[in-house]
Amino acid sequence: MGSASTSSDDLDGLFREYHRELATFAYRKLHDREAASDLVQDAFVRYIAHVQRADTVAETPRFFLWRIASNLILDFGRRQRRRGQLVALEAVSPHELADSAPSAERHLSARQEYRALREALDELPAKPRTALLLNRVERLTHAQIALRLGVSPSMVNKYISRALGHCIARLGEAGF
Repeated sequence: MGSASTSSDDLDGLFREYHRELATFAYRKLHDREAASDLVQDAFVRYIAHVQRADTVAETPRFFLWRIASNLILDFGRRQRRRGQLVALEAVSPHELADSAPSAERHLSARQEYRALREALDELPAKPRTALLLNRVERLTHAQIALRLGVSPSMVNKYISRALGHCIARLGEAGF
């Protein structure tokens, strides 16, 4: 396997730690337990392949696994649409099919998700929160953010990674 830090015990620990969380997330999106289970296994396989190729463990494996699972869910939906199958990645009512405006339920869910994200951002120290917002909202590079914050680009990377990990964890705790 990759470096010494990517032993099978480490990977087994990651699987035990994040499998249930990822499976719940995938099932909420796909509404199909078998597809969700397959998707989560594929996410771990891709994670392991990346670790072996890069010869290093991701600094934030949870975030990386969530990103892989999210991408796989999107790919699943695209494949199903290409096959002409209607896939309910979100619960779709007949009213939503006729009207492109979000349903009242989706609107409420989005507001709740926004509040949870806002609370997670408010919990962050100033520099990690600022680095994340400058990167994701303002689309600034790590070098540009480093100049603004007076830190190194590698510190900006650490700030953003920690901030994303915190936000993902808090959104997960809130059920999003």
